[in-house]
Amino acid sequence: MEVKALQQMLSQFRQVQERLEKQIGEIIVEASAGGGMVSVKMNGQKQLTEVRIEPDVFKGKDQEMLQELVLGAVNEATRRVDEELSKQVKDITGGLPGVAGLKFPGMF
Repeated sequence: MEVKALQQMLSQFRQVQERLEKQIGEIIVEASAGGGMVSVKMNGQKQLTEVRIEPDVFKGKDQEMLQELVLGAVNEATRRVDEELSKQVKDITGGLPGVAGLKFPGMF
């Protein structure tokens, strides 16, 4: 491969990386469990940004149920972030040969 072609490819990779970083910062997903009894919001870095628990959950004083609802909502939010990241990587890298099938460590 010629040096000029390699430099051009590296430049395209940098542009893709910059776009991905920007888009990851904009991702916010919401997920819930127990028919909306517990809901969470998560950003593109898989950090919880909000947790909402309906007051009715506390009336039953069922600690295990609350734990399961929180786990379910967080796991669903994580799955949705992975799904969104995968979609955005595919959209951005679709035009670059050999990049579309790559897995990015730590993302999904």
